[in-house]
Amino acid sequence: MSRAMTFSLSRRAFSRLALGAALGGAASRAIASTEEDPLDTFVPDSQDLPRLKRRISGLQMRHWQDYFDSVSRDAILCDTNDRVLHYWGADGFYRVYPTSVPLTDQLTRRGRTEITLKRPAPEWRPTENMLDRNPDLPRYVGPGPDNPLGIRALNLGWPAYRIHGTNDIRKIGRQSSNGCIGLFNEHILEVYDRAQVGTPVLLI
Repeated sequence: MSRAMTFSLSRRAFSRLALGAALGGAASRAIASTEEDPLDTFVPDSQDLPRLKRRISGLQMRHWQDYFDSVSRDAILCDTNDRVLHYWGADGFYRVYPTSVPLTDQLTRRGRTEITLKRPAPEWRPTENMLDRNPDLPRYVGPGPDNPLGIRALNLGWPAYRIHGTNDIRKIGRQSSNGCIGLFNEHILEVYDRAQVGTPVLLI
């Protein structure tokens, strides 16, 4: 596959974040989808826009060949420094999504893993370490809009590590998670629909 893969950013992510100019011509090629946004309520407020624009403004497209041997099963790169997720599809699909990342380096797991389970209606329970840090956390949150994992979750090969949505969009673009990679809910929908059990994931 050519290194000149189609560079396509999520229209909903970057039109709402006004980041097209920051990415120049690449962003102009990205705005291909015209479907209605199914989750209009998940829009960053005006105070959050400048922060997210600054976070993504230095973003550069990446090539999957620098990180993976192939994308025959698609491939996901989570960059905890840039706070973005790169998604490559075997069909030439390429998207970049803003993410939340772990609060501290101690909570950050880096290396190679894969998707081990797809959870269409995730339940949430805090880990013992999370309860040690915050004993007031609820012991269980069922599926729904208040769930910290959002509306979809992808379990990784490391216990308690996931790529998931969020019920708090203020976390996106920040060091705000307990180890997971969080996305806007509409973005985890897109990632969830494409990714399969066995899709390789690299966290750097």
